[in-house]
Amino acid sequence: MYKAELTLTINGEDRTVFVRNADTLLFVLREELGLTGAKPGCLNGDCGACTIDVDGDPMKACLMLAIEAVGKKVTTVEGLINAPIQSEFIEKFAFQCGYCTPGFIMSCNSLLQKYPNADDTMIKDWLESNICRCTGYQEIEEAIKSVLGSNSQESS
Repeated sequence: MYKAELTLTINGEDRTVFVRNADTLLFVLREELGLTGAKPGCLNGDCGACTIDVDGDPMKACLMLAIEAVGKKVTTVEGLINAPIQSEFIEKFAFQCGYCTPGFIMSCNSLLQKYPNADDTMIKDWLESNICRCTGYQEIEEAIKSVLGSNSQESS
């Protein structure tokens, strides 16, 4: 089986891996790099448990080949250091079992970075890309709004 050598920029660090052309980024993150925050859920892009950030945009790692990440900046939940949304997820009890939480945090963090003035409709639209079977979305929305509120207070 042929494997190619790739250098990927993951969480601000260049990492060299040997992968098959068909290996998904999710597989490489978890199995080759030991970054298990992105979770395998549906493996077809529906659930969002594997959401990561690629060049500032949320991406489902199960839908992206590792080779497509060459030259891009990939951030996983392990690469978020003290992001406000992380502490607000804890404060607002925005998780239960936690399986989907990293994907939600990554999606929410991207929303907050791209749209610091997001309204309720935009928040609901962004949350549609992730599925949670254990909890309601109200606490997750509250966590986002709390960060948005603190952002507007900081800029005052």
